[in-house]
Amino acid sequence: MVLDAAAIDLLFLKAHTQRRWLDREVPDPLLRQIYELARMGPTSANCQPLRIDFVRSPAAKEKLRPALSEGNVEQTMSAPATAVFAADHEFYEFLPKLFPQADAKSWFTGSEAATRETAQMNATLQAGYFIMAARGLGLDCGPMSGFDRAKVNAAFFSGSAWKALFLCNLGYGDPTGYRPRNPRLDFSEACRIA
Repeated sequence: MVLDAAAIDLLFLKAHTQRRWLDREVPDPLLRQIYELARMGPTSANCQPLRIDFVRSPAAKEKLRPALSEGNVEQTMSAPATAVFAADHEFYEFLPKLFPQADAKSWFTGSEAATRETAQMNATLQAGYFIMAARGLGLDCGPMSGFDRAKVNAAFFSGSAWKALFLCNLGYGDPTGYRPRNPRLDFSEACRIA
């Protein structure tokens, strides 16, 4: 099965990183629907380490504000929702449920480096699935790394094994918030076939 041209355009060619938002709420059922789609993407040993804290209330936004880089404050504070994508460094606790065909939990409990690498890589991969699902269901996204990770971890994940990866503003974009698309590398600049 191949997606039609309109779907490809929606997901890749017409979608832009959004910085300005319409005053329109993102309802909880839509966030759940996006997650339900995103969780179906593949991860190593079905480990599913992505955790998401949706920041929406004024109090939560104010909690996030001190961690934001100056250039990201306005777009984040005005976004209907901000997803704090995090990696659960104790994801292996769910492996007996998620990967029951082997003792996958034992693969990670003895190696902090393997746990960290697996958590970060797979959670980032899942966050990418989430962005594509959000676009597919009509939301605009503004992923960003301009924030103080230690402050976000202290404010939102203190006492847990969740560690922030990146932020993504979510909502219905104001078309005036698009910048012209920047160039992309050509295949010959970014790829090799061995």
